[in-house]
Amino acid sequence: MSGPGLRARIRAGETVVGTFIKTPAPHVVEILGLAGLDFAVADQEHAPIGIAEMDMLAMAARASGLPLLSRRWGAGRDWIAPLLDLGCAGVMVPHVADRETAEAVCAAVKFARGSRGISPSPRAGNYGTIGLLDYRRKCDEESVVMVQIEDAPALDRLDEIAACPDLDVLFVGPADLSQSLGVGFPSAELDGAILRVIDAARRAGVAPGLFVGDETQIPLWQERGVTVFVCGSDQGLLMKGARRLMTTRQA
Repeated sequence: MSGPGLRARIRAGETVVGTFIKTPAPHVVEILGLAGLDFAVADQEHAPIGIAEMDMLAMAARASGLPLLSRRWGAGRDWIAPLLDLGCAGVMVPHVADRETAEAVCAAVKFARGSRGISPSPRAGNYGTIGLLDYRRKCDEESVVMVQIEDAPALDRLDEIAACPDLDVLFVGPADLSQSLGVGFPSAELDGAILRVIDAARRAGVAPGLFVGDETQIPLWQERGVTVFVCGSDQGLLMKGARRLMTTRQA
């Protein structure tokens, strides 16, 4: 019997750990699923991953039991529904700096908001074998909404953003946030901004999320209240493993 889904785990306050997918190859997703990751995020913002590649990545994710989200650039939200139709578990949306943007994201994800087009015919609806009402309920209950806090103006609107219904995670993009603030990465000033996001998320009853470069950073931020981590990427994991291999080479 399968356990709780990703959204249920996040909302229960469990610590979940994933990674970014930057390689448009379904085999990578399948391997990470077999490795036992809690989730992964296909990085359409910074990697060459189009809708056709997402189709294959989503298929591999479903086959290996790995919840797959997508992160993609752009001010519009019309990219969200097609990815959810493919079977993605949710979205991570960059540069959400106000309540209006957060509401638009949630409206693009949740059928109950009344504007997302509905059809159970794609993969997410088991190719039409799920009834329309059951499909709508299942999608709205299980789809994860993560919005990225990575702009200085967002810090003064955290409570407004976090109060958006249907929002699951306030996720800090530390590199972009440090750039927007004009501070070092890492730095005490950046840490202070991240703590502000954590506090706002906890006040609103949503999960705080954070990107970390490697797993050694997780315990510290877990102690500070972060429960959703994206750690590195598939490329980083491959690079780290290859470099570790080469340290065993004899001169």
